[in-house]
Amino acid sequence: MENENIKEEYFLGRSVEAFTYKEAEEIIKGKVVLVTGGGGFIGGELCRQVASYSPKSLVILDIYENNAYLTELDLKEKYPDINIKTVVASVRDKDKINEVFKTYRPQIVFHAAAHKHVPLMEEEPAEAVKNNVSGTLNVALAADNYKAEKFVLISTDKAVGSSSVMGATKRIAEMIAGYMNERSKTNFSAVRFGNVFGSSGSVVPIFKMQIERGGPVTVTDKTVTRYFMTVKEAVSLILHAAAFSAGGEIFVLDMGGPVNIYELAEKIIKSYGLIPNKDIIIRITGLRAGEKLTEDLFGKKETVTPTKNKKISSVKTEKVADDFLPKLNLLIKETEKNPSPDRKSVV
Repeated sequence: MENENIKEEYFLGRSVEAFTYKEAEEIIKGKVVLVTGGGGFIGGELCRQVASYSPKSLVILDIYENNAYLTELDLKEKYPDINIKTVVASVRDKDKINEVFKTYRPQIVFHAAAHKHVPLMEEEPAEAVKNNVSGTLNVALAADNYKAEKFVLISTDKAVGSSSVMGATKRIAEMIAGYMNERSKTNFSAVRFGNVFGSSGSVVPIFKMQIERGGPVTVTDKTVTRYFMTVKEAVSLILHAAAFSAGGEIFVLDMGGPVNIYELAEKIIKSYGLIPNKDIIIRITGLRAGEKLTEDLFGKKETVTPTKNKKISSVKTEKVADDFLPKLNLLIKETEKNPSPDRKSVV
């Protein structure tokens, strides 16, 4: 059995900190807040931290009702004075999203709903476009139409120099936020960070499952590295970035140095009191479609500047072209006509 007393610092090789910020309270307290993907690992933590800042009401939107419902139950018990509502809906459904905005009039929107699994989206590029592109556009247009104050996109380091369909669609989502900010009174921004330690479908729970089955633990390459944050760290910084955003920024969170995945596998095996490659074999499987050995936080043409929070950088990227939206609509229409487009039409 895993030693649960071992802290995340051991696995990440750095100190782990999560803060509360008075600035975050100032933008959330007394406001109506919508979290899309609110039943997910990141979205659920967003809901928990938002609730701690006393919003007027919190709308948890997710297509997967079970996790969203459990999040609602937990928060209603802890925060009985906050009006908490769960909406079962897909961000792909434009009419439903508009109905949600018309009904609840959210002032602050955190858009966390997305398909995130790289290999799966290589096989299903149309699904990636429908969720990560069309879904983002639907929520962004509704935020503008119903005059939300702030829209914050949850992005990923895989959007930088994207080699995958998932990464490419998340970069397009960042571009949607930038495009909308130029044309809306709503403040649009994005927050970019790497893997969340222990999130659903990520390497940590997969490694643990493999260890508990007796191995082997599978690693794609002995040199592969990824950036990691804890979910509490990431969300506390997302909320602070949202608080001081003036609009149009892509914020990048400080995640420390990249973590070698092979060494991480060894540490997790040791946390069970087992010996790597003796008690539990580590098998190298090779990179899967769309995967890279390393991830980048900043694009080659991006300019990086510090912010008032030393753990948050602001990135200035190329301005989105005026013909972006017509081209985007062509991509969306092509995806709707052809449910299995070639990945090259996305990446």
